[in-house]
Amino acid sequence: MTAEEGSGPAAKRVLSDRPVSGSGGSGNPVLRTRLCELFGVDYPIVQTGMGWVAGPRLASATSEVGALGILAAATMTIPQLKDAISEVQSRTSKPFGVNILTNQNDTDDRVDLIASSGVKVASFAQAPTATIVRRLKDAGVVTVATVGQRRHAEKVAGFGVDAVIAQGGEGGGHTGAIPTSLLLPSVVDAVGIPVIAAGGFFDGRGLVAALAYGAEGIAMGTRFLLTSDSRVPDPVKRAYLDAGLLDTIVTDAIDGAPQRVIRTPVIDEIAKAGRVAAYTRAVRAALAFRKLTGTRLSALLRDGAAMKQNQEMSWSQVIMAATAPMLTRAAMVEGRLDAGILPTGQVTGLVGELPSAGELVERVMGEARAVLERLGAGAPTV
Repeated sequence: MTAEEGSGPAAKRVLSDRPVSGSGGSGNPVLRTRLCELFGVDYPIVQTGMGWVAGPRLASATSEVGALGILAAATMTIPQLKDAISEVQSRTSKPFGVNILTNQNDTDDRVDLIASSGVKVASFAQAPTATIVRRLKDAGVVTVATVGQRRHAEKVAGFGVDAVIAQGGEGGGHTGAIPTSLLLPSVVDAVGIPVIAAGGFFDGRGLVAALAYGAEGIAMGTRFLLTSDSRVPDPVKRAYLDAGLLDTIVTDAIDGAPQRVIRTPVIDEIAKAGRVAAYTRAVRAALAFRKLTGTRLSALLRDGAAMKQNQEMSWSQVIMAATAPMLTRAAMVEGRLDAGILPTGQVTGLVGELPSAGELVERVMGEARAVLERLGAGAPTV
């Protein structure tokens, strides 16, 4: 079956009949990139830190097979994060990472925890400060920042990060407008540190294409969400599998920033709601998030003030930003498709099954080896 633009599972490219090949090492020198050396992993593949999705089971399963799994920490309390790190370490001895936000009131405590817990990699969903980067690097932690523009890559490289994830417009969650095919070469040309490609990747062909652009590997979010190791409820995974390439939209109606989601009745309702309705919903979400995480109101206000100052957001945008975590949680944790949103990469339109994280990684690597063999890359000369 070939993939076609459109909606529904009939348009999907079914991958489950593909053989899983090999294990232990890339098997081709082209696939042994600087990223592997930097992270201490076998494969140049990163599973991104998705809020409410990337928990200990998914991160450890990804790392155990030889890629880099990343815990999503922004939606965890400090005690929950500490427990999650311990659980990953009980499941695998391989390197893994933790993704954090830098505008939370307890960011310093999170940085200290990562630095003291034996975590190999710290990734940032937004630009870190030079001070945070320095503290982590002094503790031996590899630092990675996600960027959507060349100038952002140059900025964080100046802060001393070890690598950047260049996420194109096809990517999931908050994303920029520049497509991966244009963003990637511009970032590769701008910085000398390893660049990881994100946005639209799901198989070995994409990995080889990213390497051809000059990247050192790929990062995948939605594709790892759609594995059996992801803790997302099965009915929610089915909604992702049923979505076609044209069934996602980028909207700023959720929290004031562009975010790619699957179009659902909930999204349509949010988009049609007036400013007062959006403001009221955001206030309720902020208070619910405060109750769930045990955050004091004063700390919530400090976080909001920091977002307003550092990201030049209005107070209405700050309050709207509190909406997204709870709307995402409603779907990803509670399975409520009638009340939650489905952050996604456009690539959901090409995914038709749910392998384990390990099977996915091995499959991507097997496909990449096959593509390189077909192209004659990495083959011994006669």
